[in-house]
Amino acid sequence: MVRAEARTLLYPRCCPSGRSCKLKPMRLPVSWSLIFAAVAAFALLSGHGRAQSTDVQSNAQQTIPAPVYVPLNPLSGVSYDNRYDLSLGGAYAHIKAGPPPLHEGSNLGGLDLNGSLWLARRWGFEGTGRYVVGTSGAGVNSENIEGPFISETFFAGGPEWLGPHNKHGAFIVHAMIGGAYGKFQQDLRGVPPSVVDFFPDQVGLAAVIGGHIDLNRSPRWVFRITPDALYTRYAINYGNQATYGYWNFGLSVGVEYKSKKKR
Repeated sequence: MVRAEARTLLYPRCCPSGRSCKLKPMRLPVSWSLIFAAVAAFALLSGHGRAQSTDVQSNAQQTIPAPVYVPLNPLSGVSYDNRYDLSLGGAYAHIKAGPPPLHEGSNLGGLDLNGSLWLARRWGFEGTGRYVVGTSGAGVNSENIEGPFISETFFAGGPEWLGPHNKHGAFIVHAMIGGAYGKFQQDLRGVPPSVVDFFPDQVGLAAVIGGHIDLNRSPRWVFRITPDALYTRYAINYGNQATYGYWNFGLSVGVEYKSKKKR
């Protein structure tokens, strides 16, 4: 009975008005239903997987810390409270090897060694030793002596003052007094110095007035430029036996080392 009613509902033979109607039954194949269900399930699972992947990537991006860059500053430890310092550089000096009528000067090169003992924040004591050698013009002579070698050795000491300074560099002023050993006869082949208008070998009064231009490269090492006015006073033992004083220019370029010991 129930089966008959169901068939009547699924396959009506006539319309309610009593007319016969030819309606074809609507059939939905089972295979297509399964396909639609599988596609819907796959789309749902795929969207859920993408959401989870995005969440994982987002969380990973949030948890990875950004790289930290530490700047390196080689001048961060620069200070001016060291007890000692020592510098060595190549030296240049222009001198006169004799009194008038000798007009030609001498351009000499060598080494300049300086050391400092700092006694207070800005004041210290500095000593210097400078050796230069080269050739010099000679006076007109009958011995055919031209361009003989000469040398000069400075040794002096005195106060120095630390001027404007910061971590990049400093200006230092010094004034030193001492002596200079001029060796002028070493290349004269036994001829008296008067023949070429030279001074004889001797030790004379000397002074150094100038300073340092320091460019810090690290807390211990410094690039140093030292321009100086050099004073020498030499005498002759012939003719009027007079004494002559000359101001000349000197320059050295080198490196300085600051001690770790503090004042």
